Amino acid sequence: MSKWIARLPVLVLLALPLCAGLANADNLEARPGDPLWMHLGADALLYAHIGGGAIGLLSGTVAIASRKGQRIHRTAGAVFFVSMLVTYAIGAGVAPFLETGQRPNFVAGIMALYLLVSGWLAARERVEIKAGAKQYAGLAIALGLVAMGATFAWMGSQSETGTVDGSPPQAFFLFMIAGTFAAIGELHVILRKTIRGVARTARHLWRMCFSMFIASGSLFFGQPQVFPQWFHDTTAPIWLGVFPILAMLVWLVIVRIPRKRRVAAPVTT
Repeated sequence: MSKWIARLPVLVLLALPLCAGLANADNLEARPGDPLWMHLGADALLYAHIGGGAIGLLSGTVAIASRKGQRIHRTAGAVFFVSMLVTYAIGAGVAPFLETGQRPNFVAGIMALYLLVSGWLAARERVEIKAGAKQYAGLAIALGLVAMGATFAWMGSQSETGTVDGSPPQAFFLFMIAGTFAAIGELHVILRKTIRGVARTARHLWRMCFSMFIASGSLFFGQPQVFPQWFHDTTAPIWLGVFPILAMLVWLVIVRIPRKRRVAAPVTT
């Protein structure tokens, strides 16, 4: 899996010419009259983004529901990581180049990527997490997300429409809150020099679940047009959208129950 992270910057750089060519598009689609390679590239990015998100939500659900540490959990977690890595990288990489405002999506994509990768790394360190360059980089990213969230929230409150690219200031509070918790987590590791046991497991759980929540919220709250009206007439979109958050809260309680009162294996992926 580490090879995927190492290759991600290269893949993003290779996609930049295509993204620049789509700079005046309203969404991830080439315009009539664009060359064939641009149409094929845009379609490939679009299907990879949608397909990765769908596979990620399904595999993430399996990982959440399965017994931690077992093969099915590790396999589902690996599929979730790779598929969401692709989905978030495309979303964050393309958003700045689209004609319509995409600043909320860009911030969400960066946050989702950061939480996904840092949560996955927490599981890879199966004994303990030692303070190092990763935590300092993570702290810088988390603080940057808090700053962007605060800036956009202020811009929305001052704009004539009361929004930033269609998103109200309240939408950016989520980035500020999650970014603050993430920054506190990085400081916790830096100051203590190392964390292990329940602290390591909790770091893995909340970051992976919150990363999944960004995807589920984007789908069930932000893309209503893809579902039939009867679906919206139920409470299903709400429950499916917040499912990762509910699962996160449940598991954060479970992992703190003394081992003698539960039978569970360490969380690994």
